[in-house]
Amino acid sequence: MKVIGYSRQLSVRPGSDVDFFVSCDAESYHADIVRLVHGDTNPEGPGFKVTPVRTGIDSDFPGQVQRTYAGSHVLVEDHPLLRVATSFTLQAYIAPTTPRKGVQGLVTKWREGRQAGYGLFIGADGAVQLWLGDGSGAVQKVTAGKPLLEGTWYFVSASVDTAGALHLRQEPYVTPTNGRFTIASSLASTTAVVTEPVRVIPASDNGVPLVMAGYVEALTDEPIGVVVGGHYNGKLDRPRLHRGALTPEQTATQVEAPGGRTLVAAWNFQEEITSDGIRQTRHISDVSPHRLDGHALNVPTRAATGYNWQGREQNFVHAPEQYGAIHFHDDDLDDVRWRVSFTLRVPDELPSGLYAARLRADDDTGATGQNPGEDPELDTDYVPFYVRPRPGRENKICFLAPTASYIAYANDHVTLWTPIAQLFIARVPVLQQQNIVLSAHRELGLSTYDIHSDGSGVAYSTRLRPILNMRPGFRHWLSPSLWQFNADLYLIDWLIEKGYDFDVVTDQDLHHEGREVLDPYRVVITGSHPEYSSEQMLDALHSYLDTGGRLMYMGANGFYWVINFDPENQNVIEVRKGHGSQAWRARAGEYHLSFTGEYGTIWRFRGRAPQRLVGVGWASEGFDVSSYYLRTPDGRTGLASWMLEGIEPNERIGDFGLVGDGAAGLELDIYDASLGTPPETIIAATSQDHTDVVLEVLEEQYFPVPGTNGSQNPKVRADIVYFPTPEGGGVWSASSIAYCGSLSYNNYDNNVSRLTANVLNRFLSEGPAPLTM
Repeated sequence: MKVIGYSRQLSVRPGSDVDFFVSCDAESYHADIVRLVHGDTNPEGPGFKVTPVRTGIDSDFPGQVQRTYAGSHVLVEDHPLLRVATSFTLQAYIAPTTPRKGVQGLVTKWREGRQAGYGLFIGADGAVQLWLGDGSGAVQKVTAGKPLLEGTWYFVSASVDTAGALHLRQEPYVTPTNGRFTIASSLASTTAVVTEPVRVIPASDNGVPLVMAGYVEALTDEPIGVVVGGHYNGKLDRPRLHRGALTPEQTATQVEAPGGRTLVAAWNFQEEITSDGIRQTRHISDVSPHRLDGHALNVPTRAATGYNWQGREQNFVHAPEQYGAIHFHDDDLDDVRWRVSFTLRVPDELPSGLYAARLRADDDTGATGQNPGEDPELDTDYVPFYVRPRPGRENKICFLAPTASYIAYANDHVTLWTPIAQLFIARVPVLQQQNIVLSAHRELGLSTYDIHSDGSGVAYSTRLRPILNMRPGFRHWLSPSLWQFNADLYLIDWLIEKGYDFDVVTDQDLHHEGREVLDPYRVVITGSHPEYSSEQMLDALHSYLDTGGRLMYMGANGFYWVINFDPENQNVIEVRKGHGSQAWRARAGEYHLSFTGEYGTIWRFRGRAPQRLVGVGWASEGFDVSSYYLRTPDGRTGLASWMLEGIEPNERIGDFGLVGDGAAGLELDIYDASLGTPPETIIAATSQDHTDVVLEVLEEQYFPVPGTNGSQNPKVRADIVYFPTPEGGGVWSASSIAYCGSLSYNNYDNNVSRLTANVLNRFLSEGPAPLTM
C-alpha cells in the first residue's frame, strides 16, 4: 500500500471541514470523495459499490511519507533546575515487564545524538544503569550488574556527590500483593549497590526535555517535535530528582513526603485522580514548589496499581495513594500526529450518509488494485467519514453507526499473533493486503483484541491513525466474509436499494450529545455488531425507547463491553476486559476505567445485560458457516403475523447469504428472562442446525463441561424477538451478526429482506407499534 490516510473528524455536518492526513510513498496521489454503498467483492453479491461525489476535492497532491512514532512516555519541558551536573540524585520505583529487551530509559535528560546529559536506564544487560555524557564523546555508563526480574517492583536510585563518587542502588521491594512474586530467595540475588568514581561531568544543558520512560533520540520539525527512543515497558511510580547526593535513608523519606532544600521535582502520578476518574489524562504533576509538571504522550495506562498496592481496594478512586503508577508500553499510540494533507469543506446539500476520501497513487510494484472496478495500476485507500443531516431536515430513519466498536477492532493483529486462530475459526485465516502492511508497520497501533509487546492487554484504542481494517472491500480473517465496518455496508446498501431515505448518526455523537440526537427519528437501526457501549449511549437509548422510540437491532453481541472516551481526546476509547469472553484479562486491581473511575468489563456485570435493552444477549459464537431460522410457536400466531407477512409457515428464513451462506451465524443472541428480557417479548423465529464449532460463551458457564457446542446445546441459537415499549414504541432484534449479509440475496427479493422491510415499514407507520399481550 503506497498510500494510506486518516481524517481528524469522523462525523460532520454539511458546511463543516474534514481534515485528511495522507502518507504516500509515490510522487503524487489523486484524491476525490465517494459515497460508500457496498463493500463486499464476492461475485455472488451485488459487488463493490462506491459512488463519486462532486466536491471541492478532485485533485492531485504531492506524495509525502509521514512517519509514526509509537511508544508512551512523559516529557517535562527543559528548565534550568533540571540541568544538574556535579551533585544530584535520581530515584524511582519501577516494575519492568521486559527488562531484557534492550536499552530503556527510566528518568533521563539524555540527548542521544550528542551523547550528552544524564539518566537512569535499564541497560542492554537487563540491569539498572546510570549514564553520564559530556557531549564531546566522553560517556560513563555504570551498571548494577544484576538483571532485573520481570514484573517485580524495585526501588532504584543513583547519586553523584561533591566528592566525585557515584552511587547506584537496585533493591527489590516485594509485598504479599504488589507484584509477580511474594516470597522468593532469588530476589536477594537481584539486589545491587555499586560505587564508582565519577569520570564524566554530564552536559545536562543539552536543549532537550526530561523524559520518563524513554530518552530523546532526536529533535524534528515534524508535528511530534521530540522523537523519543528507548521506550520503557513497565510501571513507574514516584520519580524524584534532587540537587545534591542523598543517602539511602534520605531517599526513603522522599518517597511519600518529598521536600527539603535539595528537592528539584517530585512527580506524583496519583495527583490527577479524582472521584470521577482521571480527568486530566495527559497531565503529570510535580508536587514540589517548582511545579515542573509533565505531559504524557501516547496514552500510557493509568489507574495502575503502584508499588504499595495492598489488594484491599479495587477502585483507584478510593485509594489514589496506592495507584501512583503509570504502565508504559513501547507500542502505545493515541495519535500518529501527521501533517494535514488537504481539507474538505462538506457541501451544504450533501445528503447524510457514509462517505470516504478515495486516495489513489501510481503503483509500480506490480500489485493490482485492491477492489474490482479499480484501476489495476493504482494503489487505493479509502478514508471514511460520516455526514450528519442538517438540523431540521432529518429523515425518519437513523442508522446508528457503531464507531466505538470499529475503533475497538482497529488494526487488530490477532491472526498474526495468535497460534490458535486457525482452530478458533475452523479454517486457515486468509490475510488481506492491509494485514501484511500492519504486520510490517506495527507503529500504526493496536486494537483492544491485541496484547502489548510485554504481554499486557491493550486498554486504549485511537481513531487518529490509518485504520486499515475499517475500509470497504476488507475481508476480516475472523468472518467467512465481512466484519464490523464493512459488514454494516450490507445494511446501508439494502436501505438505498429499497428506496429508504435515512440519516447516519454515530454512537460517538450519541455519547457526547445525548438522547436529543435521536429525537427526530421514528426508527433507529443499529449496525451488525454494536459491541462497545458507554453508559451515556445506553442511557440515551433507554430514554429514547421510554418515550415511544422504535429500535431495530440488526446484529448480535451488542451492548456488551463497557467503554468510555478520553476526556482530553474524544477519539480514544478505553476498555478493561475481564469476566466475559475476552482476548485478555485486566490485572488485579485494574478493572476500573481510568477516564471515569467506573467499573469496566461487560455490561452484564454492571446489572445492564443487553436483554434489558433489546430483549436478547450474546450466548454463542462460531466462525465456520452460518445457518437459518424457523418460526417458533409465537411466530405461528397472529402476534407475529405482521412481521412474517409473505413468508410461508415452514419456510427456512435465511438459508442463504454472503456471510457463511446463512443469516444466523458468527455470534448469536438469545432471549433470557433471567437477564432482563421483558415479559411482553415474543420469539418470532429461532435458528437451527449450528455446527459443533459454534460454542456457548464463557459467561454462560459455571464450569467447563462437555456439551457446550452447537449440536448438543439448546443455548446455541439466535432468537428473532420483538416487544413493545411505552408510548407506542417497540424493539425488534435479529440476534445474528451474519443477518445483514443475507439482505441482498436474489436481487434483494428474499425472506430476510421481506422480514426486515415488514418490520421497518410497520415501525415507520403513524400508529403505535404492535402489542403482544
